[in-house]
Amino acid sequence: MNGVPIRLDPRLEPPLASLLESTDFLHSLVDALGSPLNVVLPDQIAANVERFRSAYRRHRLSGQVFFAHKANRSSALVRRLASTDAGIDVASLRELQHALGAGFTPDRIVATGPKDPEFRWLAARTGVTISADGPGELEDLSALVRKHGLPRLRVVLRLSGFEAAGVKVLSRKSRFGSSPRSLDRLLDAVERHADVLLPIGVAYHLDTTSLEEKATALDGCIRAMAELSRRGLRPRAIDIGGGFGVNYLADRAQWDRYTTELTHAVLGRRPPMAWGGHGYGLRAEHGTLRGSLSLYQAHRPLAGADYLDRLLSLPAPSLGRPLGTLLLENLYDLYTEPGRALVDQCGLSLASVLEVRRTDAGERLVRLAMTASDVSLEEHGVLMDPVLLPRTGGPAGAVKAVEATDSARTEEAEGPVGVYLGGSLCLEADLISRRLVFLPRPPRPGDLLAFANTAGYCMDFGATHAQQQPVARKVAVHRDAGSWRWCLDEQYWPITSPGGQQA
Repeated sequence: MNGVPIRLDPRLEPPLASLLESTDFLHSLVDALGSPLNVVLPDQIAANVERFRSAYRRHRLSGQVFFAHKANRSSALVRRLASTDAGIDVASLRELQHALGAGFTPDRIVATGPKDPEFRWLAARTGVTISADGPGELEDLSALVRKHGLPRLRVVLRLSGFEAAGVKVLSRKSRFGSSPRSLDRLLDAVERHADVLLPIGVAYHLDTTSLEEKATALDGCIRAMAELSRRGLRPRAIDIGGGFGVNYLADRAQWDRYTTELTHAVLGRRPPMAWGGHGYGLRAEHGTLRGSLSLYQAHRPLAGADYLDRLLSLPAPSLGRPLGTLLLENLYDLYTEPGRALVDQCGLSLASVLEVRRTDAGERLVRLAMTASDVSLEEHGVLMDPVLLPRTGGPAGAVKAVEATDSARTEEAEGPVGVYLGGSLCLEADLISRRLVFLPRPPRPGDLLAFANTAGYCMDFGATHAQQQPVARKVAVHRDAGSWRWCLDEQYWPITSPGGQQA
């Protein structure tokens, strides 16, 4: 029924890989705090900042790495980040309050996204840099500064919809930012309010990981900076946003095989690979494959800081020379806003197995103490196998013979099995994974499933209190003298105890 196993093994690096080997420790956390449970590794975000800094150094660039806060709500991650030299990108009033309370000073904060009056007021009041989408926002900001007698406000002019002269590359449309064709209107507004607004540079917003589109946008920003200078302004920074990507899978061959077999399943050439024959955007019409794959490219050999390095090495579409070289020659600071990439390998989500049963069609359905919103892998199109953590401890699939029933021994002999993962809501749509996932043995009630590398958007971005069920609690863990230590996420601070160990 399950067919030949088609695995999608998660990419695991230290210390996340080491944490997943600590089965008894993770079981004790869930026993104490309940399922689902999110676990974050604050020290890893500092290591990821250093990777981005290394890319800056390779191109001899100055500037700032701003963490896109919306990727994760964790206090521990934000507080640990505040102890580095990185900045933070906030997109709401609560995020700004969180960043200030975690230890970020205003000069290390940039406010982006749609801004309600309260968010705009606190941003201006504290003096953070504001990314402005158009002339209307500049007018609102200038009126706010004058009304309350605030200091001159640093602003970045956000652009979108770039075209490169002489090449057939057009960056996709965005509801954020203004067209470069309207740059004159933005600069006119800045000049009218020069006493209260200080334009420090330009930015772009692109919902893509396409290198070509981003090169076109950065090329356009460099040309826009020249226009600011011609107006007598002194811009110094270009903010290229985020979208650097994460490599979620350990094996590219697995990803290639899965996507190939999925097309065969949609066309009816092999058994279904997802609940109800779901095709992840693909469909069959009269024997012809239609649609497009609506999945995150889970295996990415070029991601994170390496992606930034490659982008800076590309020639500017209209200016010809490497983008990093142009930034350096003009003495421009580079601002980046990684979200997913900066919390790569920074956490996992745990869920207890509540029930394992077979459907009338013989499919194994595993019900977890978790909802689909608690680990929104499906919502974000990220496919990877969970890691089975048996209640008995030891490596996944290893069960003490003295504790195994006859039926359990029979199931154990089956080897890898395909299962569908359902959530705890009374909704047909509450599927943790529509995809048939393969585990080393059938899970049993009391086992844990660990979803690795969920800190970027998948951990708590869509979590809700549907049916009055509690959302996942969060804990922060760190290594201390060879053992794992933990505290509640909100209790974590990046300080040391008198003995020198992290408190």
